[in-house]
Amino acid sequence: MSGKGKLKRKWKFWIPRILILLSVALNMIARVCEGFSDLYVTYIFPCWVETYGRITGCVPFSAGEWMLYLAVALVLVFAVGSVTVLAAGRRLPRQIVRKYKNYALFLYWTTGIVSMVMTLNCFLLYQVSPVYERYPMGGSPDKKYGIREIGALRDYVVEQANALAPVFERDEQGNILYRGDMKERAIKEMKRLGERFDALEGFYPKPKGLYLSGFYSQQYIMGYYFPFSMEANYNRQMYITNLPVTMCHELSHLKGFLLEDEANFIGYLACIDSEDALFRYSACLSVIGYLDRDFRKAAGEDEALYLSHPQISDLAAWDKKFLTPQAWEQVERKAVLSTETVKQAADAFLETNLTLNGVEDGTLSYSRVVTLLLQYYDGRLY
Repeated sequence: MSGKGKLKRKWKFWIPRILILLSVALNMIARVCEGFSDLYVTYIFPCWVETYGRITGCVPFSAGEWMLYLAVALVLVFAVGSVTVLAAGRRLPRQIVRKYKNYALFLYWTTGIVSMVMTLNCFLLYQVSPVYERYPMGGSPDKKYGIREIGALRDYVVEQANALAPVFERDEQGNILYRGDMKERAIKEMKRLGERFDALEGFYPKPKGLYLSGFYSQQYIMGYYFPFSMEANYNRQMYITNLPVTMCHELSHLKGFLLEDEANFIGYLACIDSEDALFRYSACLSVIGYLDRDFRKAAGEDEALYLSHPQISDLAAWDKKFLTPQAWEQVERKAVLSTETVKQAADAFLETNLTLNGVEDGTLSYSRVVTLLLQYYDGRLY
């Protein structure tokens, strides 16, 4: 083999290795150097959604979802091939062994590229300064809020939800009907909020429904942000009250708000001031459970105190559901694995992913939206 050929062969192995090492280095820098991720998310990260995010946005289905399934298939093929090669030993023809090695090299390149994409579009974003530091709100981050403030905020949301619940047109089962373009409305609300939070300015692709929504329903997943394709995805089988705030939640990830409590907060703010009643209702129902739980906890054993405050109406409570009974029946009928098994696996994966990215309280971080709301409404409600 010529010197040029040897060099080309070496680079086939070195480029993926460089990508992996660079990904590790960037993650380390982001954790050690304060402000590094802030600069990245301000000046570089927006380029991705403005470029190839526009391209994938033209695709009528979720490109990221199918990339995920393709990745699983490729790994399974490699695993089967590895077992076959090891079991056969030297009995396999050289052509087959060569194809296996080429496939392994292809996966090696894929691993390098995936490492870099996940670092640039996901992992670095976990190290961005909190939203209350980037956009100061009414209250101080160090301020402690008590039962008075939690009660006032809870009552405000409960009263809005109770007032909105009866205004919607419903079908014979009592499910809310909606005739507007929800995707366009979600983008409009996010752009409106971008007038106050400049990180939310710019292009938004339309949110896309997940094809295998039943599988995601088993995981109790409302939406998904795919870093590979810069797409915001939502569960098509969810009850309608979840859709507006979920779309805005997932769109906020495209603008660098990757922490779930912050995305919950952005989703709420985008919807609560909307002219569309369903968007306002969706905002209220998205946080009403967190607020009610924290207020009940603050009230302790004083049941009379809890009951002295406005209670969530039966209709609002009925509308706060993940799936309708009919949708759940459809999910279970088509399920390959039991919902309990899928949910346990999904919870374990999500908990591990959040912890490894510095979110020490894992999935409990979702409820930190209450703290952000208390800061936001400080000076407005109390």
